[in-house]
Amino acid sequence: MHLRDGLQTHATVRQRYDHLVESGAVVRDTEQLRIAARLDKLIDTISAKRVAQKSSALGWLFGRKREVREVVKGLYIHGGVGRGKTMLMDMFFELVPVRRKRRAHFNDFMADVHDRIQKHRQARKEGTVKEDDPIPPVARALAEEAWVLCFDEFTVTDIADAMVLSRLFSALFADGVVLVATSNVAPVNLYRDGLNRQLFIPFIGILERHTEVLALDSDKDYRLEKLNNLPVYVTPADASADAALDTAWSTMTEDLPEKAVEIRIKGRTVEVPRAVERAARFSFAELCDAPLGARDYLAIAERFDTIFIDHVPVLDQTRRNPTKRFILLIDTLYDTHKRLVISAEDRPERLYAGRPGVTEAFEFDRTASRLIEMQSRDWLDAWAERHEANEGDVIGGSEMTARAIS
Repeated sequence: MHLRDGLQTHATVRQRYDHLVESGAVVRDTEQLRIAARLDKLIDTISAKRVAQKSSALGWLFGRKREVREVVKGLYIHGGVGRGKTMLMDMFFELVPVRRKRRAHFNDFMADVHDRIQKHRQARKEGTVKEDDPIPPVARALAEEAWVLCFDEFTVTDIADAMVLSRLFSALFADGVVLVATSNVAPVNLYRDGLNRQLFIPFIGILERHTEVLALDSDKDYRLEKLNNLPVYVTPADASADAALDTAWSTMTEDLPEKAVEIRIKGRTVEVPRAVERAARFSFAELCDAPLGARDYLAIAERFDTIFIDHVPVLDQTRRNPTKRFILLIDTLYDTHKRLVISAEDRPERLYAGRPGVTEAFEFDRTASRLIEMQSRDWLDAWAERHEANEGDVIGGSEMTARAIS
């Protein structure tokens, strides 16, 4: 524990980081230490602000009614994948001595914002609220719920998000909200090549004025180093395979809380039972027994970079539709260059045991070949390089949105 100027006794991000180093969980990295120091400084600033507000009875009673609020600059941390940004931000979130705080994946946060905007518009139609503009009341409600916001994977790919961000965050910052965000791109590269980007540009200035922008540069992708030692195709699909995939999932997601997510596409909903940031986990039944099609699989591939599939059975002509869906699913994941982790009843070349000569048998030869290739070191290395190079690119023309299931 650490005593800071008599304000608060709490562990520091640096202390938590040092503990992980000593336990062998992470390797000491000077760039990560630099970010940890900035996060600790921000905790000090926030702690001092809280104490100052409580030091005066009038400030305690009327501080929330002041027109001008003390501005605390947050942090915007950007860098390549696997550099430790999320790990450090999560330490900050746990340690910052604030009750009204919120940590969310940025896409989930914006889905919540759009839901609130829609509810306000409906309430305005019904005459239960008076404000025509939904942004100010939505921002006030969000600021009331949490004045420290932590966003993981701050990225803008949707024009609907891009068009509201400037006004939304101007209102949030005016209400004293402090933002800490991680991203794979610098603010200037957000929504790059996006539709009507000129309307988004003012938000970049707002973000840079209210956060200190820090680059987390490191020569190593620590997450990828761990993943490289994990199996990606496990057979047979028994209890040991379940344990192996659980270990791989835990490593991939860094033990972050998982949630169910709905992907909405053209009026339909695709349910993702387990998701953490850009990783999703399904059973074979959820993907291939369910009536999903090419557009659904493409929507999943657009939303996630890594897909886990548990309990792929040996298939034959008695399961013709699930077989066709599995063939289509693997084609989609292969064509979009995704990382695939699978537990299966048998090896790829033995996963189809139906009659030879039928269409599915010919098509499954391609599926088996692709499953084998997607296990190779060349595939996984290429995935890592492509994944890092494409971070921050806009998904052009997509009508897909995702939201967490509460």
